[in-house]
Amino acid sequence: MSMPTTLPDIAKRAKDAMHKALEGTKHELATIRSGKATTSLLDTVRVEAYGQQLPLNQVASVAAPEPRLITVQPWDRSIIGTVEKALQMSDLGLNPSNDGTVIRVPLPPLTEGRRKELVRVVHKLAEEGRISIRHARTEALAHIKKLEHVSDDDKRRTEKEMQKLHDDAIKQVDALVQGKEQEIMEV
Repeated sequence: MSMPTTLPDIAKRAKDAMHKALEGTKHELATIRSGKATTSLLDTVRVEAYGQQLPLNQVASVAAPEPRLITVQPWDRSIIGTVEKALQMSDLGLNPSNDGTVIRVPLPPLTEGRRKELVRVVHKLAEEGRISIRHARTEALAHIKKLEHVSDDDKRRTEKEMQKLHDDAIKQVDALVQGKEQEIMEV
């Protein structure tokens, strides 16, 4: 990547990087299991099909018809056993069963210990997101300082803008964490 040469370029690059970090954190948190069934819980499951490892949602339709149940319906019935095995082998602690057409994945209630462990994972993922956001700000500030032929007032204004973007993104991560934590601890 080339170095940005104008203040708007620097601001746009930092904004994009912070947005990407925020979206990544959002996606990571969505894959963490809470008490409720959600289709994004299975986003990390990969299935050995047609000679390659494919994401589950590319070989089956996934639905959450009830709060404690996820259903998986492979488009090709011949791989139903493979899909079921992939769900069992995932580190999600699931116990799927199939009736020949649909795989039912009941979600057992979370134990108190497992809930606390998941909250720790949520905090770790959130911290990774915050680090990425801080890194984007730090990089932008370094580029701003290196710019020549730009007034100090313009530099300061852009630096303030970077700080505001940073603060807003961090607040959004904190809100995501708080929401996910409540969702996990809800019995």
